[in-house]
Amino acid sequence: MSAKGRLLGIGVGPGDPELITLKALRLLQATPVIGYFVAKAKVAAGQHGNAFGIIAGHLTEAQQRLPMVYPVTTEKLAPPLSYEDIISDFYDTCAEQIAEHLEAGRDVAVICEGDPFFYGSYMYLHDRLASRYLAEVVPGVCSMLGGASVLGIPLVYRNQSLAVLSGVLPADELKQRLAATDAAVVMKLGRNFDKVRGVLDELGLAERAHYVERATMENQRIVPLADVDPMASPYFSLIIVPGEKWQA
Repeated sequence: MSAKGRLLGIGVGPGDPELITLKALRLLQATPVIGYFVAKAKVAAGQHGNAFGIIAGHLTEAQQRLPMVYPVTTEKLAPPLSYEDIISDFYDTCAEQIAEHLEAGRDVAVICEGDPFFYGSYMYLHDRLASRYLAEVVPGVCSMLGGASVLGIPLVYRNQSLAVLSGVLPADELKQRLAATDAAVVMKLGRNFDKVRGVLDELGLAERAHYVERATMENQRIVPLADVDPMASPYFSLIIVPGEKWQA
């Protein structure tokens, strides 16, 4: 009986194809099955998604592609449909598809933008499969570090604290958490952008805040916070409020 395959969660960085680690590249090129998440809209447009685009040039025709197409993304669902139920079933299905390869002795590398364990979709597969199969995670450069680098701003000095916050949080909770930290990165903006900008204004942090879309990607944009169209802020955008500069 052949040995079971190994599950690899591989961070491929924030977008710049050169921001992939040597270990990630080595394992990618040696793995027979490459799994990747992709939105339905991307598939409809004949595209493979951002993560796959980062590593496509490193793959060979012999490597099997395993696209995992999200059934829903940010669209509103009519009752009684539940996003949580639909996406949970989706991850169950994906995990079993991967398990079929692992049972057959084939290693599977699931690629993830940024880092697999930092808001990465891979983690939901890891939760379902790591107790059954050998799993290895390769960390990657996460988007907030890519954002800080292209903005040219240090995140935190000396003993300052940093909060990584989701823009989905209610305004009151977001305000409380921002007020309690020295520096912050707010992710998952999209439709939440206007709410987040309003909280920053209330706290007097808007002047210190920096906004960037698709950091390190070819279509990267850095826009003054006041000039951002709240209806056009993409998923791959974030706001960085750096710690107060400390003179060494």
